[in-house]
Amino acid sequence: MRNAWRLSRVSMIGLVASLLLAGGTFPLFAADKLDEISQRGVLLWGADAEGGAPYVYPNPDKPEQLVGFEYELAEAIAAQLGVKAKMVQNQWDQLIPALNRGNFDIILNGLEITEDNQQHISMSRPYFVYAQQIVTRKDTAGLQRMEDLKGKPVGVLSSSVAQRLLEKAKGVDLKIYPGNVESLRDLKARRVEAVLLDLPIAVFYAKPEPDLKFSGAPFAPGYYGIGLRQQDTKLLAAINASIEKLTQDGALERIYRKYNVWDDRQQGLKDYQPEKVVQRKSISTLRDWPRYLPLLLRGAVTTVEISVLALALAVVVGLILVLMRLYGMAPLRWFAKAYVEVFRGTPLLIQLFLIYYGLPELGIRLDAFVAAILGLGLNYAANEAENYRAGIQAIPLGQTEAAQALGMGRGQALQHIILPQAFRLVIPPMTNDFIAMFKDSSIVSVITMVELTKVYGMLAMSTYDYIGLGLMTAGIYFSLSYPASIFANHLERKLRYDRR
Repeated sequence: MRNAWRLSRVSMIGLVASLLLAGGTFPLFAADKLDEISQRGVLLWGADAEGGAPYVYPNPDKPEQLVGFEYELAEAIAAQLGVKAKMVQNQWDQLIPALNRGNFDIILNGLEITEDNQQHISMSRPYFVYAQQIVTRKDTAGLQRMEDLKGKPVGVLSSSVAQRLLEKAKGVDLKIYPGNVESLRDLKARRVEAVLLDLPIAVFYAKPEPDLKFSGAPFAPGYYGIGLRQQDTKLLAAINASIEKLTQDGALERIYRKYNVWDDRQQGLKDYQPEKVVQRKSISTLRDWPRYLPLLLRGAVTTVEISVLALALAVVVGLILVLMRLYGMAPLRWFAKAYVEVFRGTPLLIQLFLIYYGLPELGIRLDAFVAAILGLGLNYAANEAENYRAGIQAIPLGQTEAAQALGMGRGQALQHIILPQAFRLVIPPMTNDFIAMFKDSSIVSVITMVELTKVYGMLAMSTYDYIGLGLMTAGIYFSLSYPASIFANHLERKLRYDRR
């Protein structure tokens, strides 16, 4: 029996070795993406349509329909492959990780052909020649060259070539945005002095604005390419052939002229010569932790500042709200109840957008740090008000009556009898909210705040070491929240009733 088992095992090893020597592997793992696409009948391409004009964006006349020069390019390439095209929505600065996870087949969304990108994915031959454009307000003088931007607050798109150019230039107060339109809003609101972005974006969003202007000539030309996983060599060859055919027969020019993005630079597509990419060694951030940990700790300081100040605001506003709701006049009670329902029933992200981007339209312009504290504090105030209400209503009514029988007024009874006891009861939920606020503070990155999670995302996008950086970031969050939990437990034991 034992000999038979050994024989079967040897036979299996021999079969696997024969397949490998014959140049084959298991079909489940070896099937090229092109064959999979052909069988599926659909080419899945990843892009971000949020503020994505003129690349891909909802048709203003038919919002359910997407348009854009890359949308039409995707359809043209899919037609060359004999399949249909389908866009998969994904946040722009997370397109490459999503591609490597297999969320879609290709990236087609203004992805620059750079050495950094080519370290992690394959890139097709270029389909568009872009350039960088400085945009300022009409009343701004100068700021026509990169050198002029030093010492100025300048907006850029996250993980873009513009961000990398200004980081290398140094001395620029970078404001990093998740989308294309937010930076231009802050430019009009005078929070930044200039915006550096790709020319097609500037043409679509900035040129029609009467308050904005192109400052200086476009510079730093580069190429957009289609991103693919490095193992999809067969698909890469087919994509390159499709782009070359569309370039030669004039289809690309027709699409680009339709969206007003054709210029003389596009003639360089025919003369493109790929540069040899030298693969760099993979980066281990855990091994090089002295280089990365200080950057994460700097972001953690911002996280602590925002969370502590926002919680202080939430505690004060929450107490005012609950007193209005329980003891105020009818209009105050209605206001307090409506406040709690509205702030608990709407997303914190929307509230931050309204405070930071919406208020300037009413003439109220807040700094990003102040807006972050205000957004988090007002949101959590609704939760704190409900915590206080539960604590106050848990105190027996007889205690209030006893206090009044001793000659105390309502205010004195609240101050000396009711609120101290209610405070003991609400310590656990308040601690839970404080710990939750540490994590929710990551949302403020959408209004240009560079806190701990944002620093993690920026470093992870440059090193592609999500595990090492993730472990360090998680450790910092735990180091911040655990002492708060210990302190709250100590305070709870100190203030609890004598239960003997």
